[in-house]
Amino acid sequence: MKPLAALTGGTGFLGRHTIRALHDEGWNVRILARRTPDLPELSDLTCEVVKGDLNNVAALNALCDCAHAVIHIAGVVKAPNAAAFIAANAQGAANVAAAWRAAAPGAHFVHVSSMAAREPHLSHYAASKRAGEDAIKGTGEWRILRPGAIYGAHDEETLKVLKLANMPVQVMLNAAEARVGMIDVRDAARMIAAAAGSRDPGAVHELVDARREGYRWAELAKTSAVALGKTPRAVRLPGLVLKTVGLAGRALAGITGSAEMLTPGKVREILHPDWSADRSLPAPEDLPRATIPLADGLADMVAWARKSGRL
Repeated sequence: MKPLAALTGGTGFLGRHTIRALHDEGWNVRILARRTPDLPELSDLTCEVVKGDLNNVAALNALCDCAHAVIHIAGVVKAPNAAAFIAANAQGAANVAAAWRAAAPGAHFVHVSSMAAREPHLSHYAASKRAGEDAIKGTGEWRILRPGAIYGAHDEETLKVLKLANMPVQVMLNAAEARVGMIDVRDAARMIAAAAGSRDPGAVHELVDARREGYRWAELAKTSAVALGKTPRAVRLPGLVLKTVGLAGRALAGITGSAEMLTPGKVREILHPDWSADRSLPAPEDLPRATIPLADGLADMVAWARKSGRL
């Protein structure tokens, strides 16, 4: 009999890739969703769906019931204010953890967080991701995975950055020596699926590709340009300009009540000089290594974006 993985965030960018990776690893998958998902790229797979959200205790208990692993991916990357971030990323994680302990206490809990959690002072998002990590710690076997910058097919947020590289002038957003850890979503999904079946209680690991030291912005710009078949002129955007744009984003969120992506907090995240893998955290030896080079992954993302009319 196949083991059962209970998954939140299954309809999102990383979640849908994780569903396929879990199936490839021999798991049955049960997901939490507000409505019946429409995911044509997964039409060849079978998933049990529990309708509900992160605030529905009955739905969360049904999701976790008899599961062998619980994987929590759901969360938000943009929200109108700090309270909304905490409600989604911290309280949401606490609610899932409570259901895990109540309905499947013997299951392994994999909490997919973010590298931003190691710098909670930078933004409301980063603080909420750290609070989410703290919320799941306690009894039971839990493990925290912090992916770097994830990119790939169905990633609408990174696509916005890729579109910048498609312009005649290519904008670089940080200092020359700043570094960013990257990982293709397919590699991240394989690691998460492997973590569901490999217990390392209390571990915190960061997920990046083979370049654990990360990439400088100039290298990211050049690799993106090659993937797009472009040779644009690279221009570094001064930090002051980016901060001004971030203030405008916060003002717009305050006026409209909408969740704007580029806020002062997000600008502080962008301008942070080191998002390479944390050298104080061990590499996850029990998980598969990332195998997709940045150039290949970005080329695949460009092909998806063009095929789907997004680029």
